Amino acid sequence: MANILAIVGRPNVGKSTLFNRLIEQRKAIVEETPGVTRDRHYGKSDWNGIEFSVVDTGGYVRNSDDIFEEEIRKQVIVAIEEADVILFVTDVMSGVTDLDDGVAELLRKSKKKVVLAVNKVDNAERGYMAGVFYALGLGEVHQISSINGSGTGELLDTIVDKFDKSIPNVEEIELPKIAVVGRPNAGKSSLINALLDEQRNIVTDIAGTTRDSINTHYNKFGYEFTIIDTAGLRKKSKVSEDLEFYSVMRAIRSIEESDVCMVMIDATRGIEGQDLNVIHLAEKNRKGVVILINKWDLVEKDTHSVKEYEAMIREKIAPFNDVPILFISALTKQRIYKAVEKAMEVFENRKQRIPTSKLNEYMLEKIEAFSPPSLKGKFVRIKYVTQLPTHTPQFAFYCNHPQYVKEPYKRYLENKLREHYNFTGVPIEIYMRKK
Repeated sequence: MANILAIVGRPNVGKSTLFNRLIEQRKAIVEETPGVTRDRHYGKSDWNGIEFSVVDTGGYVRNSDDIFEEEIRKQVIVAIEEADVILFVTDVMSGVTDLDDGVAELLRKSKKKVVLAVNKVDNAERGYMAGVFYALGLGEVHQISSINGSGTGELLDTIVDKFDKSIPNVEEIELPKIAVVGRPNAGKSSLINALLDEQRNIVTDIAGTTRDSINTHYNKFGYEFTIIDTAGLRKKSKVSEDLEFYSVMRAIRSIEESDVCMVMIDATRGIEGQDLNVIHLAEKNRKGVVILINKWDLVEKDTHSVKEYEAMIREKIAPFNDVPILFISALTKQRIYKAVEKAMEVFENRKQRIPTSKLNEYMLEKIEAFSPPSLKGKFVRIKYVTQLPTHTPQFAFYCNHPQYVKEPYKRYLENKLREHYNFTGVPIEIYMRKK
């Protein structure tokens, strides 16, 4: 278990820029608008051989009526509670504000180890201005510029000195990554909070509440993986501001980096074009897919509702319709653990390897029973099949005229593979090669 550093401060002091610099990735969205960061955001960093976790938080605001600012404040308090060292970031340009005083008061009450950093100090004149921050009574003032990195080395030396050295650096195991994706307001953050039994991600009825992709470690009931909450994906024409564009890009990148995608569909709205786009995006990236129909408790139903709804979805997602479909409610926790079980099954299906001898024994018999149709008087003879050494199921069929094997026959081969081997929820790639 590594030491945890939490970055806190009022809005717009450069916390996310500093977070990105410390983890050496552009993971948190940076924009000159207050309230861009909402949820706690985790990353890994190391300095002089000491590894630690970094938590980025939203801007701390007291006595606000804004629904988001109230939720952000709760998230900041949780981050302070779980941190070993707190990095309090302020802005030299605006001096000590009432909000800075509020954060300082909160930190003094917490009795945690605090390091004070004054950001945006990138010339000598601003260096003189930084002296006023001693008034906060939090000890030494570290002058930094998170945008160009000046002063961050000395700052990290101080932070690492405050860490508990008895905590060993544990080698990280590469865990399965499961991304929860879908349109805005489908219940993605609610599902993650329900699975974790804590208010980990901010949930409101306002579309676009989640902006960044947020990774969380899940370890319950014998399953261990990283679960990723993403921003809702909507049509390009509906993406109006830069901020939302970055959120959508982060969500797409999360799909690309994941192993399995849980695609959430709002049962009260039904499956729409954008849901199909999300499923096809996951399929195109060769990711495992589990479809979750959320808010099923809000739908009027009879004995045939599930079958009819499922048949309608399979028809719309065809030809890739060998996919688990579950009807859940994130609010009442109905079947949410079954969803985790299915996602892990799909993960196992995706990495399975079939011995070449067994594959040939089974597939050549099926090919003989139904050979590829002749084209331009040419007869295609498939002699050999093997699974390629890739991360996802891909198969090469060696034959005399690969160019004459068309899509319908490739679909037949795929269906025969699915009949015999469990590839539920996993896209299969078929390649015809010259023998």
